[in-house]
Amino acid sequence: MFEKILIANRGEIALRIQRACREMGIKTVAVHSEADAEAKYVKLADESVCIGPAQSGLSYLNIPAIISAAEVTDSEAIHPGYGFLSENADFAERVEQSGFVFIGPRPETIRLMGDKVSAKDSMKAAGVPCVPGSDGATPEDSDEIIRIAKDIGYPVIIKAAGGGGGRGMRVVHTEAALLNAVSMTKNEAQTAFGNPVVYLEKYLENPRHIEIQVLADEHGNAVFLGERDCSMQRRHQKILEEAPAPGLSTKLRDKIGESCAAACRRIGYRGAGTFEFLYENDQFFFIEMNTRVQVEHPVTEMITGIDIVQEQVRIAAGEKLRFKQKDIQFRGHSIECRINAEDPYTFVPSPGRITVYHVPGGPGIRVDSHVYQNYVVPQYYDSMIGKLISYGATRDQAIARMKTALSEMVVEGIKTNVPLHQDLMRDVAFVQGGSSIHYLEQKLAAAKKGQ
Repeated sequence: MFEKILIANRGEIALRIQRACREMGIKTVAVHSEADAEAKYVKLADESVCIGPAQSGLSYLNIPAIISAAEVTDSEAIHPGYGFLSENADFAERVEQSGFVFIGPRPETIRLMGDKVSAKDSMKAAGVPCVPGSDGATPEDSDEIIRIAKDIGYPVIIKAAGGGGGRGMRVVHTEAALLNAVSMTKNEAQTAFGNPVVYLEKYLENPRHIEIQVLADEHGNAVFLGERDCSMQRRHQKILEEAPAPGLSTKLRDKIGESCAAACRRIGYRGAGTFEFLYENDQFFFIEMNTRVQVEHPVTEMITGIDIVQEQVRIAAGEKLRFKQKDIQFRGHSIECRINAEDPYTFVPSPGRITVYHVPGGPGIRVDSHVYQNYVVPQYYDSMIGKLISYGATRDQAIARMKTALSEMVVEGIKTNVPLHQDLMRDVAFVQGGSSIHYLEQKLAAAKKGQ
């Protein structure tokens, strides 16, 4: 096992990784920008290294600075968390070339799954169901593009092969608009991702977003840890997640979960990963794989009792998975609310000093957050300041506990989206379960119209 791990991230995930390491008796090194010098995880780390100014490009995305920090602190491994460099194959390669262990998949696996076209091809080969679409990248021939779209059936969605996080996508409803939309998306993809390749898929009208958590070691073992429903989204960004997914049968969950585990074995996957699907009319359609720990991993931990971050570390150290599929039990229900420093309805970021901070507690409540009273939320990074997680024996109990927790949560000095989460906990459609990925956008639009 490693003696010292460098955490190449910030915020709540940096503290989460640090806690997992501390429990395992592993020392941690926190790297930080000048803006994060007073962060809790920096103060709590065994060592800390400033790697640059506030701007991400000069600090958290600065590969040479991170490698240097690992060298001067004699770290053995680097955990990238999520976001920043976590799915950057070049970074993973540099880490390993520099003599450190990258806590995540091999660089070639990150490349394979990072390109949406090659990811889809490899999933088809592994028997994972995919959204009907073009067989690989769109051809250059205009007539052929029109034919493919006609075969798929409108509406279609054009996606950038190198895209992600909701960027590089365009929905087309008519043949007349198709070619222009393909051209525009190609140009945007080249500018945003340095890769102009796009592909076509059937646009599903009212799907849910359901994902499968997997763990795989380098000895050919792979398991799935159940599913999460992440359908409460705004502009393709998740706001609330839960596990298990309401209304999904055990039989269907096990079938799709086993196909994901089998795909991991087929591609030689290593570490934690998430298969993301659109789910409509009892059918799953693969959209992408995240080759890292997810923001919403706590809800899976709550229903399985498995510490996903610690398993990442064990796998990276070369250990075999400690459990087989039959050992994994799913108990109860868990909900996660992402707490963001932003106006709850306009979503304008709200950086600044937190003057009063009180977190809730009680049975079945977990708070993953790096903030504290007098902490200054920087303007330079993502607005998420923490995650509030509830657990109950049933979904109704998890909702009731979340309502209580949200009512107890006090954050003053900045705005947060707590009122939005309180509204969702009372929302009839959410309480019923099974809303589509468009539900929250439609709800917000209707509320704005009614003002």
